[in-house]
Amino acid sequence: MTARLADIASQAGVSEATVSRVLNGKPGVSAATRESVLAALDVLGYERPVRLRRRSAGLVGLITPELENPIFPAFAQVISQALTRQGYTPVLATQTPGGSTEDELTEMLVDRGVAGIIFVSGLHADTTADPQRYERLRGQGVPFVLINGFSPKVRAPFVSPDDRAAMRLAVTHLVALGHRMVGLAVGPRRFVPVQRKTEGFLQALQEQAGLTGPAAERMIEHSLYTLEGGQAAARALLERGCTAVVCASDMMALGAVRAARERGLAVPSQVSVIGFDDSPLIAFTDPPLTTIRQPVQAMGQAAVRALLEEVGGTPAPHSEFVFLPELVVRGSTAAAAP
Repeated sequence: MTARLADIASQAGVSEATVSRVLNGKPGVSAATRESVLAALDVLGYERPVRLRRRSAGLVGLITPELENPIFPAFAQVISQALTRQGYTPVLATQTPGGSTEDELTEMLVDRGVAGIIFVSGLHADTTADPQRYERLRGQGVPFVLINGFSPKVRAPFVSPDDRAAMRLAVTHLVALGHRMVGLAVGPRRFVPVQRKTEGFLQALQEQAGLTGPAAERMIEHSLYTLEGGQAAARALLERGCTAVVCASDMMALGAVRAARERGLAVPSQVSVIGFDDSPLIAFTDPPLTTIRQPVQAMGQAAVRALLEEVGGTPAPHSEFVFLPELVVRGSTAAAAP
């Protein structure tokens, strides 16, 4: 192995330590140096390790948490269409409870030689997850883009909606309708979008309703991003006297409507509910859901552009592209009962 390393290092004009880092997929090597080492392997007739073989220009991985929440199929459709238009073939990899983890799906995609990977609402959004998994992926020379969730420790382009602005839109709308007891049903605290929504909600409550401190904190209930999670969170908020509930997903909002009805309260005449995402078909619920529209089309296309620029040799900056959401008023919000 020493002679082989020396030969490759000499051919590439780098140190043996650098060759070792490239062959073992370690970070800290520039793209140009990595290509020089791989070219030296080819010239000398050495077989590239499986993970370093030439990547198909045609495959791009897309990893989503699940497909039950309609926002994830919406992202998958936009991203897949954008990739297809550029001549790439999307490979959808979905996590399922008790099934493959994000790390296992990533390894599977890398083994299949994808040109890059787009992560939607992955572990990058979890502040308790180890960000080194993404550094290792970069060390393997695989470009990637991350949607929904930001980490200063991960060197990659991020694409997000403005969660703080979304909460200001929702609270402003409800306060204008006369609501003062406005609650927030949101996911687990460890997720970046949850933290941002919480910050925006508390700031909006202070500015719009004059509510601060423990009184404002009581208006927040953490739960799961499911219909049942929204129902449980809304149940708790309604018991605290809330007349309106802002939810962190449309699925949670449908649960909030169910929670209101199980208490004999009508939506929207007695309780107003706002969702988040504007998922497909949500305009056809009973009542049609007022929601914050996540700009899926623009976000998905931006993610594809950023990824393909890096695939094409233009390193993407470590930055976050933030997209403004939009309040879509339908039938689940109304003036507060006198």
